[in-house]
Amino acid sequence: MIDRSLIPDLFALNRTIADCDRCPRLGRHCREIAAVKRRAYRDFEYWGKPVPSFGDPNARLLILGLAPGAHGANRTGRMFTGDRSGEFLFRSLHRAGFASQPESLAVDDGLYLSDAWITAAAHCAPPDNKPSPAELKNCRPFLETEVELLTHLRLVVVLGRIAYETWLPFIADRSGLPFGHGNYYGPEHGLNPGLLCSYHPSQQNTSTGRLTQDMLDEIFLRAAAMIRSEPDPAAPRR
Repeated sequence: MIDRSLIPDLFALNRTIADCDRCPRLGRHCREIAAVKRRAYRDFEYWGKPVPSFGDPNARLLILGLAPGAHGANRTGRMFTGDRSGEFLFRSLHRAGFASQPESLAVDDGLYLSDAWITAAAHCAPPDNKPSPAELKNCRPFLETEVELLTHLRLVVVLGRIAYETWLPFIADRSGLPFGHGNYYGPEHGLNPGLLCSYHPSQQNTSTGRLTQDMLDEIFLRAAAMIRSEPDPAAPRR
C-alpha cells in the first residue's frame, strides 16, 4: 500500500517510483544492464532504476504499457524513450495531437504530452520483457494511486495483453470483455473510464507487421475523437 498522505500529486508519486526497491530481481537486472550497456550506447550514462510515469497531470487519456525497455527507458529514464517501440508510439501520439513532437530520444529533448499520461504495468526493465506475477503485483499500488490522482481520466489505452490484464481488476464486471486490437469498452459496458485495446508496439509486433504504424495511428486518432467529443471536465471525475 502507498500512504496517500505522503503522495499529494503525481510528481511526488514519480519520486516514490524512482526510489522503489520492492523487486530485488528487477533491481539487479536494471543495474547490470546499466553497467554492461549496449555497444551503441557505451558512452551514455544509463538511468538503471525504476522509470517514473510522465505526461500531463490533467490528462483525460491514460496509456498503459508493459515495462521499460532495457536500452530504451532503462537508459534514458523516461517511458518509451530511446527505442523502437517509442518511435512508433510517439509518431502516433504526435499525429493525434497528444505529443509535441514525433520522436522521443532523451529526457531533455523538448517533448511534452498534452491530455495524456504514460505509465506501465511494471516500472523496471524485466529480463526477457517478462515481469513475474509477484513483480506486477508489487507495482500495482503505483497504478492505483495514479488513477486516483488523474481526476479527469476518461479513457485508458492498454498496449498489449499484459497491460490489459493489469487493468482488468479496475473493472467490476469483466465478463465478455476480451482483449483484441481495436476492441473498445465504454459506458454501455458500465466502464468509466472507457477501455481501448491495442497491440503493444514491440519490435516483435512491428517488424512482423502484426502492428503497423497505420494501425497504431488509428488507435490514438480514435482515442482523441472519443475524449475530445466531450467538453473539458468542469469538475473532477467521481
